[in-house]
Amino acid sequence: MKVKICGITNLNDALHAVYAGADALGFVFYEKSPRFISPHDAKQIIDQLPPFVEKVGLFVEKSASEIEQIATASHITLAQIHFDVDEDFLDRISFPTLPVVRVKEVGDITRFSDRYRLVDAYCEAYGGSGKQLNLTWFEGKDCSKIILAGGLDSENILGLGRYGFYGLDVSSGTEGYKGIKDHKKVERFIAHAKSL
Repeated sequence: MKVKICGITNLNDALHAVYAGADALGFVFYEKSPRFISPHDAKQIIDQLPPFVEKVGLFVEKSASEIEQIATASHITLAQIHFDVDEDFLDRISFPTLPVVRVKEVGDITRFSDRYRLVDAYCEAYGGSGKQLNLTWFEGKDCSKIILAGGLDSENILGLGRYGFYGLDVSSGTEGYKGIKDHKKVERFIAHAKSL
């Protein structure tokens, strides 16, 4: 099971997550988020990370060209597109993208089914709502390209192994307070996820 620790705002939390076994780190380039980080500050962290760690930038309501500019400035390796877009929009971005499906009803889960995608519970605000999806909606579905997000923590993920998700994405479930990680929570979440 792949694990992304999202909402990274400082080098200490980033390095700890990597050494605890995180496969990817998330940097929130959305100014209204309490976990917002500037592209310049993200680059300062990213440039000190070891190799083979995915560096993911989270984008809300940005144009393809703005996403390209921020990606170049920050040195991220993957753009997480956290607003409603179509295939054409994703194809206009010249480096890897991860669309986010904000699920209102069970049928939404199959959007972008040919792509790896992040599936999160719908809420009016973007990201970090802590709302969980109805797991019965995943019964009988191919979840091999789904990264599950939304209200996850080290305890409520323990039954997820049977669904075959590609990965898990967590932010608030590993925090001491918004924007700052609780290292014990990070360690426990990654250990539990990797045991699924």
